[in-house]
Amino acid sequence: MEETIKNPHAQKLDVKRLTVLAMLAAVIVLMAFTPIGYLKVGAVSITFIMIPVAIGAVVTGPKGGALLGGVFGVTSFIQCFGLDAFGTALMGINPVFTFLLCMVPRVLMGLLVGLIYQGMCKATKNGILPFAVACLSGALLNTAGFVGLFLLLFYNSITVLLGTDTVAGAISLLVTGNALIEAGVCLVLGTAIAKALVHVLPRNN
Repeated sequence: MEETIKNPHAQKLDVKRLTVLAMLAAVIVLMAFTPIGYLKVGAVSITFIMIPVAIGAVVTGPKGGALLGGVFGVTSFIQCFGLDAFGTALMGINPVFTFLLCMVPRVLMGLLVGLIYQGMCKATKNGILPFAVACLSGALLNTAGFVGLFLLLFYNSITVLLGTDTVAGAISLLVTGNALIEAGVCLVLGTAIAKALVHVLPRNN
């Protein structure tokens, strides 16, 4: 009867990855329910919670990124129960669509950031470029996914929800200044932290 030989190094890495995922999940929850995570600007919020998701996707791989994206989505959905005016308004229109809007873009963002990082590592030997592209993509994918699904699910209520005269005006409100701030912060902080962590915990290919 053959006995499976376990790799102690692989087990050690798995424990480290689980530890990193747990820590980043805790950071997401902390950010979600303190002013750290959301900067309220009128009817919309600038969020920085995609940063730990992007970091986790880079350090632990696409599955870890998707898991952290799910944590982000759950905390976002909880905000819709009276903690955020915009989310509460969405719940009043359609709770199922609101849940999908909170979850789907965030899970996909985490998954795709992990895949983008792995692809960049294979395509280039530049030390910092894969980190920068992956972290920047986290912010861009979060915005694109949320706005795209929002348009699809709540098209008939967009102008009322955002207090604009036209749908184009609503889109402009969602993807202009706030998206640039999110992208810049995620690029700088995410790249620096993810690169530092990868030296401690090799990436999961």
